[in-house]
Amino acid sequence: MAMELMKMPQLGESVTEGTISKWLVKPGDHVTKYDPLAEVMTDKVNAEVPSSFTGIIKELKADENQTLAVGEVICSIEVEAAKTDKGNAGQVSHSEEIVDAPAIRDVQQASAEPSRKARYSPAVLKLSQEHGIDLSKVKGTGNEGRITRKDLLKLVESGNLPKADEPSAISDSSPVENAPQVNRQTSPVPNMPTAAGDKEIPVTGIRKAIASNMLKSKHEIPHAWTMVEVDASNMVKLRDNLKSEFKQKEGYNLTYFAFFVKAVAQALTEFPELNSMWAGENIIQKKEINISIAVATEDALFVPVIRNADEKSIKGIAREIQELAFKVKAGKLKAEDMQGGTFTVNNTGSFGSVQSMGIINYPQAAILQVETIVKRPVVINDMIAVRDMVNLCLSLDHRVLDGLVCGRFLARVKEIIEKISKDNTSIY
Repeated sequence: MAMELMKMPQLGESVTEGTISKWLVKPGDHVTKYDPLAEVMTDKVNAEVPSSFTGIIKELKADENQTLAVGEVICSIEVEAAKTDKGNAGQVSHSEEIVDAPAIRDVQQASAEPSRKARYSPAVLKLSQEHGIDLSKVKGTGNEGRITRKDLLKLVESGNLPKADEPSAISDSSPVENAPQVNRQTSPVPNMPTAAGDKEIPVTGIRKAIASNMLKSKHEIPHAWTMVEVDASNMVKLRDNLKSEFKQKEGYNLTYFAFFVKAVAQALTEFPELNSMWAGENIIQKKEINISIAVATEDALFVPVIRNADEKSIKGIAREIQELAFKVKAGKLKAEDMQGGTFTVNNTGSFGSVQSMGIINYPQAAILQVETIVKRPVVINDMIAVRDMVNLCLSLDHRVLDGLVCGRFLARVKEIIEKISKDNTSIY
């Protein structure tokens, strides 16, 4: 018999870790290839992890609600040697398990064998940098003394954090050569005072992941912001005249948001600079126009993608909005539903917002907030009229984009919306 290792898969772009929300198997269970092993939650998607092998579950390497980095082992499966992809029936050692894990960084670890390498997962490196922890002074409880995310979380909770300039109270190991540098600019986790009646709410894995991604966006992307005011009266009139007939015929709603997504997709074909991403030495201008839309649940925000939105009708976009929103709320969103987005449109108006500054959906270059449509008095031809007005707020990555092109882009979106009418706008 041979042992195979199941690892945490990458369940979306920029996803670096996942949380085991529920195990669907236990040690001793027989599974066949593609059987679901566990439900995994990230900031982008909830998904089942299928087995890559047929065999017997030997060991679950993580507890429920435990967060693991992409590539870390989640369980081991005993399979027949003839059915494995490897030509030998040799056992997979712990050292092989670590070396094979992707995205693991080499650092020297002091031990009885100076040449021995330690592997720190991205989650461990990230926590150590966030809290200024010197990993050379931490004694790990993982396989062969490996430092785990759980080890660091226990230290954070205790408040006894070994710093680079402090003597070690955790391990007898000497300082590590070439250890990862501590980010001294990272603020420590605040020790917030509590009073009688205060409620402490544990931070879920998905909330931590959202916080991490938002922090990454704000730290790496120099945000700038601009806004235009749009007269949406013609669009509102057209949609309101069609909505009942449309719902009866198609079975789903014709929303204002579908008109805005279509207008943005059309404008992106004319201003492809906004459909770009920063890549260090290059700016990648994406060919496909895939619009990410923000869909909120009670405790999380998901950004599923409408692919090739420029090629779809308003009807087609309205259908996809409906389907993706249903998947999010039913917990049926898949990893592929979240991938490939090139520009984000957020319907903040659904909450009554009239002006907001969105945080860019990393690694995209811009996000557009569609605010509430409100009736306001405006001056038209020196006369006051009541019109349906809406603010469109654009956050942009100033490494990629400048005010000139963004101003022209917003002006074009404004023009498209204001010219909508039954005579020149096709819903189907």
